Amino acid sequence: MLLTNIKCLLGTHARTSPLRGSELAQLPRIEPAFVRIEGSQIVEFGPMSAIRVMEKPEQTLNLSDRYVLPCWCDSHTHLVFAGSREQEFVDKIRGLSYAEIAQKGGGILNSARLLQNTPEAILYQQASHRLEDLKKLGTGAVEIKSGYGLTLEAELKMLRVIQRLKKEAGIPIKATFLGAHAFPPEFQHNREGYIRLIVEEMLPRIAQEKLADYIDVFCEQGFFSPSESTQILEAGIQYGLKPKLHANQLHNSGGVQVGIQTGAVSVDHLENIGEAEIQLLAQNPTMATLLPSAAFFLRMPYPPARQLIEAGAAVAIASDYNPGSSPSGNMPLLLALSCIQMQMLPEEAINAATFNGACAMEVQNEVGSIAIGKRANLIVTKAMPSLAYLPYAFGSNLIERVIINGKVEKG
Repeated sequence: MLLTNIKCLLGTHARTSPLRGSELAQLPRIEPAFVRIEGSQIVEFGPMSAIRVMEKPEQTLNLSDRYVLPCWCDSHTHLVFAGSREQEFVDKIRGLSYAEIAQKGGGILNSARLLQNTPEAILYQQASHRLEDLKKLGTGAVEIKSGYGLTLEAELKMLRVIQRLKKEAGIPIKATFLGAHAFPPEFQHNREGYIRLIVEEMLPRIAQEKLADYIDVFCEQGFFSPSESTQILEAGIQYGLKPKLHANQLHNSGGVQVGIQTGAVSVDHLENIGEAEIQLLAQNPTMATLLPSAAFFLRMPYPPARQLIEAGAAVAIASDYNPGSSPSGNMPLLLALSCIQMQMLPEEAINAATFNGACAMEVQNEVGSIAIGKRANLIVTKAMPSLAYLPYAFGSNLIERVIINGKVEKG
């Protein structure tokens, strides 16, 4: 396939390390441009003035007035779940807090009950449909967490669904074990017992069946304390799982410090952090993954993206797609929220949602930028007057085509 007369080709990064600080606003581009694809890979790209005529016929797409950029790399989702939670949405409108909904049996425990009673085949079917919808919105790589099982068998069931998606979805997928998402009702007064279940029973089985790439913990007041989080993450490391962390969503609860101490690939959420946490993230390789659609849905303060960027931290944005606090994986909308509510420049938001998102799940050698040898996972926009128009026109669907592994998925 040959893409010609591209108005602007974006994200031609020649690097493997995350973009930090002022680098995040640097979005390399070629205009006008071409991209040549063979099989599933990018084999050539450059300015239209350098295009070569090939002897063999090529399927050619003339993309005048269109922008082409790498597919979104969504590094934080809970895509495998059973059932929706719109009644809790109404409860929130009526004034109940996230914690109050959880105390009355809602929240994560509600999703856990639903999932435990749903057959694996149904879970796969539902998750597969969601993933296909996300691909049409431009997502070309995704991380998926467990954590709605909270029993050995239900957590394994979730991870097996993710494993099947890995094999069949056609895009890079990373699996994260999040058994430490909440304490099940039967362990509410036996926290040590549930942690033993995670460490002594869940982790050995997960490692034996090679079901996860990462381990994650919800480090938060009312959930897992910093010391409990550290214990669980260190146990996961012993089984070859790299740490990630739900940190500082509801309170400044010490999650960032736990993430830095355990060498976490990323700490995610960060709605409630101070200057100390910002400086820690600026001085360490751990990625700050921001989830603005969760703040939007829960009517919470947004993460301090500007302060993190200006301090020199590595910042990614991800959807947090889940049934309770972010029931959407719409990355173009996330791009707009990042610009409108977190004052990120369009270039910063695109880099955070593509290249840095790829770095946050360690697939930047495969996707996240336009480079020879990388997967041809590309977004083709509709005709647009400028790059800033993409987040500016937040209510419009500006994606004309999505190319996954060199094949047009839409358009």
